[in-house]
Amino acid sequence: MTPIHIRQFKYPEDYSAAIQLWESVGAGVRIGASDAPAEVLKKLQRDPDLFLVAKSGSEIIGTVIGGFDGRRGMVYHLAVALAFRRRGVASRLMAEVEDRLRHKGCIRCYLLVRPDNLDAVKYYEGIGWGLLDDYIFAKDLV
Repeated sequence: MTPIHIRQFKYPEDYSAAIQLWESVGAGVRIGASDAPAEVLKKLQRDPDLFLVAKSGSEIIGTVIGGFDGRRGMVYHLAVALAFRRRGVASRLMAEVEDRLRHKGCIRCYLLVRPDNLDAVKYYEGIGWGLLDDYIFAKDLV
């Protein structure tokens, strides 16, 4: 089995593979205007260390994007290729982005989940996130 490595997203090298992954994972990740190349570049100018990929060999098999505005954190686009699910990839990505947010001084973080995405709801609850509303989760990072 090829080891799985987590590293920072590289633009433009990783862009197409990330988009393909997001398109392949089902309803959990919605691709929108903020995923266009120019918007990804803006994200990378702000906090490139919070956009992570998981790789197996040369293949991108997972992503997570974190954001920090100096007060609150946000996590989005956690995605793992179907063939690599239930192997701890998502948990490794989440732990790494949470550690990086914590290191920046983030004490509270949010993420959005569609209420009908019950697998995601169960997953996030299982790793310590708490439901605030119908689809808003939050987790204190202190």
